[in-house]
Amino acid sequence: MKVPRTWKLNLRLIIATALLFALVYVIIALIGTYFGYGGPLTFGIFVLIWTFIQYMIGPKMVEITMGVKYLSEAEAPKLHQMVGDLAVRANIPKPRIGISQTSIPNAFAFGKSKKDGRICVTSGILNLLNENELKAVLGHEMSHINHRDMVVMTLISVVPLICYWIYISTLFSDGGRDNGTAIIGIGALIAYFLGNLIVLFVSRVREYYADAGSVELGNQPNYLASALYKLVYGSAMISKEDLKQVEGVKAFFANDISDARNEIDDLRSMDLDKDGTISESELAQIKYTKTRVKTADKIMEIFSTHPNMVKRIKRLSELS
Repeated sequence: MKVPRTWKLNLRLIIATALLFALVYVIIALIGTYFGYGGPLTFGIFVLIWTFIQYMIGPKMVEITMGVKYLSEAEAPKLHQMVGDLAVRANIPKPRIGISQTSIPNAFAFGKSKKDGRICVTSGILNLLNENELKAVLGHEMSHINHRDMVVMTLISVVPLICYWIYISTLFSDGGRDNGTAIIGIGALIAYFLGNLIVLFVSRVREYYADAGSVELGNQPNYLASALYKLVYGSAMISKEDLKQVEGVKAFFANDISDARNEIDDLRSMDLDKDGTISESELAQIKYTKTRVKTADKIMEIFSTHPNMVKRIKRLSELS
C-alpha cells in the first residue's frame, strides 16, 4: 500500500496560496496606482486585514450555516471514542465533535488550527453508514485537520471574493464609464475567475490526500469507498432546495453534494453485486479494471470542489 507523501500537498498549498495573494495584490495595486493613493505597504496591509477577518470568522460562519451543535462525551460516546482513537493515531489534539441536524448525509472538518480542529457529522450520515464506514469518513476529516488544508481553504477562499467585490464596485463607481475603471473591472473579473479555478484545484487535490490519510490512520480503503458511494447515493435523494441551503460550505464536505445525481449511475457500475456497498473484493477488481471518465465529466470536474468520484474510488483501490 503506497500512501502519497504530504509534502507534495504542502507544496501545492503554498504555491496556490502565493499565486492567489499575488493575484489580488496586483489588482489592488493597479487600483491604487490608477486613482493615485496608497503604496505597496498599504495594499499589503489591506489584503492581510481581509484575510485575517476571513480566518477569524470562517469557522463561525460554517457553524451558523450548518447549525452545528457540539456534543459531549455523554451525548455521543461512540463518536467520541472513534474520533479520540483517530486523533491518537494522527498525533494531534482531539477535535471538538459536533452534529448538524440535516438529512444530507455528510461530515466536515473546519477550524483555525490543529488545536482548534472540529469534526462534525450530520444526522443523515449517522442513519446511513455502518461503524467501519463512518470511522473511515471520520479518518478522512481528521486528515484534513492533520494536513491543515482546511485552514488554507478558509484563507484562500477570500481572494475570489475580494476580486468579485472589486469588479462589482467598478460597475457602480462614478467613473464606471472611464476606460481605466473599465479595465480594472475586467481585470478583477478575470482574476475572480482564475482565483476560483485555483481554489477549486486546491479543494480537489486535498480530497485525494485526505482519502489516503484515512487509510494511513488504519481504515481499510473499501470502507471509505463504500461510504463515499453511500454518501453520493444519499445526496442524490435530497431535494435541490435542501442542497442549495448548504451550497456555500459544500467544499468542506466529504463529497460534492451538487454533482451526486450525475455520479450515481457511474458508481452503481462499480457495485457488482448491487448490494449498495463496495466490498473489498469489488475494490480489488476496480484496481485492475480500466475506468473511463466521460469528456463532459472531465470538464465539469474543473469547476467542482471535489474530484470525480469514479477517479477517487479508483485511486482508493490503488491503496488496497
